[in-house]
Amino acid sequence: MTEKVMIFDSTLRDGEQTPGARLNLEEKLKIAKQLAKLNVDIIECGFPVSSPGEFKAVQTIAKEVKGPIIVGLARTLQGDIDAVWEAIKYSERPRIHTFLGSSSIHMQYKLRKDPETLLEMGVEAVKYAKRYTEDVQYSLEDATRSDEDYMCRVIEAVIKAGATVINIPDTVGYAVPEQFATLIRNIKNRVPNIDKAVLSVHCHNDLGLAVANSLIAVQNGARQVECNINGIGERAGNAALEEIVTGLLIRQDYFEQYYTDVNLREIYKTSRLVSSLTGIPVPVNKAVIGINAFAHSSGIHQDGILKNLSTYEIINAELIGGKAAQMVLTARSGRHAVKNELLEIGSQLDEAEFEEFYNAFLELADKKKEVFREDLEALIADRLAFAIPPTFTLEYLQTVSGSRSIPAAVVKLKKDDTTFVETDCGAGPIDAAYNAIDKITGINPRLENYNLRGVTEGRKALGEVSIKLTFNEKTIIGRGTSTDIIEASVMAYLNGINKLILLSKVNGNGGNDAIP
Repeated sequence: MTEKVMIFDSTLRDGEQTPGARLNLEEKLKIAKQLAKLNVDIIECGFPVSSPGEFKAVQTIAKEVKGPIIVGLARTLQGDIDAVWEAIKYSERPRIHTFLGSSSIHMQYKLRKDPETLLEMGVEAVKYAKRYTEDVQYSLEDATRSDEDYMCRVIEAVIKAGATVINIPDTVGYAVPEQFATLIRNIKNRVPNIDKAVLSVHCHNDLGLAVANSLIAVQNGARQVECNINGIGERAGNAALEEIVTGLLIRQDYFEQYYTDVNLREIYKTSRLVSSLTGIPVPVNKAVIGINAFAHSSGIHQDGILKNLSTYEIINAELIGGKAAQMVLTARSGRHAVKNELLEIGSQLDEAEFEEFYNAFLELADKKKEVFREDLEALIADRLAFAIPPTFTLEYLQTVSGSRSIPAAVVKLKKDDTTFVETDCGAGPIDAAYNAIDKITGINPRLENYNLRGVTEGRKALGEVSIKLTFNEKTIIGRGTSTDIIEASVMAYLNGINKLILLSKVNGNGGNDAIP
């Protein structure tokens, strides 16, 4: 008899705790809607009490995203639980998730309370949450460094109080598979009322074992797995959703009694959307969705692949919505070919949106002649990045640099009907352009991180720049693409500036202070 494994996606909560991965409301909503298309069972979309912006984002997702269970995270505090319910109550399937540390380390140094007090706090939190909804999840933070006897007592007590899901987090990625398997198996065997709740796991990747620990937990009784797209998350990240669901499918010979309802054909698109909006690139060698996952450079491998794909590939690229053989587009390809490729990557635009996109495509095709699928994805991501109402738009850019010259830039920006021009110098042409923009806008953010990657290969490849800016305790991601990396850098900076201006007009921008 087969058993379903529930996929609990925490990209919008634990994933957003990745340093620099700040998402605004519109970006969170786009990802949540795509997660619904991916057909995950549960979406944990935030920590509502952390800020007004976070509360609004969770509430909007609860109102607009249909299908998955919508979850908000709360500490074992009545105010937190009230905030979660007010945010998620609009969902067709709301769940309150509350958590409390169970390890001696957390008790002594973080919570500074004795075990019995914490047990009672957990019970009271579950009882309070049950006033709002039947579906209540309880997590024992830092479970893998906790005393097993104590944990079993807590689990039994919170289930008796009404918890419907019990989550066992490996909060610091401390567990190894055999140990974790034993822990899950012991909980199943020792807690007398465990049959009244779903057993869940939440694994971090500090030792690179998050996916392995998640899969072995399923074999030993877990029926919900918490994971994130691209494996993003605090420190070394969380268990990667795409690896877990693809592993269960590809190794059906081994995991034959388990299945998920995830639509694997949406994995590639979801991965690229999350990468684009968070500004966190997917490593080229990332399992399942890295660009090298289906690349072969060895002559022996290439010979084998040409004879039969199964010689060196266990995953068909089309299974996850990618495609090994791609159509190369040019400026002469026409609208029909471009529309077809957009459909292939899962992007459907209305006529007005397509015309705007097609003009951007033609501009790019004139510059680099051959346009690949990755280029189209980058253009789509640009539309998302610049979907916010821009206060300033780039009208003109000129830079000067050289081994014996002083780097300088001339920047012309437009705001409403007014044009501003500034010239400045810097450590390089990009720094000079940023200085000129600061003069015009009156904003001087701190550049926390700068990332440049080539979208495709070759000297005329599209360059994609993502940057992290901080100003007045607000941190955002700016993004830009161009065949000219200086222009891409300036577009990313200006995109960030426009987001900061928009944030100054809105109360809050979401928070990512939660754990477990």
